[in-house]
Amino acid sequence: MAIVCGDEELARIAADLDRGYTLPAHWYSDPAFLQIEQGQIFARTWQYVGRATQVSDPGDFFVGRAGHIPVIVVRDEEHALRGYVNVCRHRGHEVAAGEGNRRTLQCPYHAWTYGLDGGLRRAPRSEHAPGFDASALGLTPVQAEIWGPFVFVNPDIDAPPFANTLGELPEIIAQSGLDLGVLQFRERRQWTLQANWKIGIENYLECYHCPVAHPGFSALLDVAEDAYRISAKGTFSSQMARVRASVLNGNGKAAYDPRGEVEEAQYHFVWPNTTINIEAGRPNLSIDVWIPDGPSSAIGISDSFFAADVPVELQDEMIAFACQVGAEDDALVASVQRGLASGMVEKGRLLLPSESLIAHFQRLVLDAVSA
Repeated sequence: MAIVCGDEELARIAADLDRGYTLPAHWYSDPAFLQIEQGQIFARTWQYVGRATQVSDPGDFFVGRAGHIPVIVVRDEEHALRGYVNVCRHRGHEVAAGEGNRRTLQCPYHAWTYGLDGGLRRAPRSEHAPGFDASALGLTPVQAEIWGPFVFVNPDIDAPPFANTLGELPEIIAQSGLDLGVLQFRERRQWTLQANWKIGIENYLECYHCPVAHPGFSALLDVAEDAYRISAKGTFSSQMARVRASVLNGNGKAAYDPRGEVEEAQYHFVWPNTTINIEAGRPNLSIDVWIPDGPSSAIGISDSFFAADVPVELQDEMIAFACQVGAEDDALVASVQRGLASGMVEKGRLLLPSESLIAHFQRLVLDAVSA
């Protein structure tokens, strides 16, 4: 299917968004549009890749992905945090895998060896190659920054700092009763989604479906339209929900005990593909990243954190609660993918203000691909 992205077409789509309609349905299944997103979105934005504890000491490294781009994050000998495209400058093999501690980074294909500063230190037999310039063949740098226990990267070395993307979000989280400094990593879950990455994000960005699709979630939290608070600012958005009074009074059912320092649930989105979940109760946080794996599927990771004094049994219950909600969402988004890919619906019609965060996200997508 051909993608039309001329100025006239983009202006028409922008006008549709203003009237409450969605992005074109074929933007969720066309391989050509995914190519546009890879260049205009994932090669230019800040994305979650891992944990600060993975790069605590000189020589520590781990690998991850910024969209389709393999990256490596290292702590160099001077204790500076560095990021690189995890692609050898020789033939394109990935230089590193997993995580660990090394004094150099050596490609397993032909043993080209790079320093932690990214410079090419050794290329076997290069002394016999006329005009070989090792100084011009270092690893391609990416930006890397730490926020609390999290590491984010941006493949665009000239992009504004991560603080510009976060905006007021750190202050909002701090006011929730959660101190990011007390969180300790518990576990990583990897998952797949049979839907375009945008469908997964859009499902996350509304609770209009919660009373129908999430009985356990709705039994715990007040999801009524006048109680479930949503807001969008710049490149992030937030959803807030209080625990039902019946649960706090012991008269309602709950998947876990929601009493604790964090008095209400918070669900935050950070452009383009990071979501942050803070459940009501003892100090906790899970962070997810949604990565395109073709036009009609996605892969992702979810890292869970808790304060050290949160009982393991409670941690297990909170993780099970999140996994149950996630499983319910998986079926929903897979159905949406099939519906949009049918070609029988040109676009959808949002109900505002209940789905205003979807409109905010779709405007960010349109702005990015229009750049």
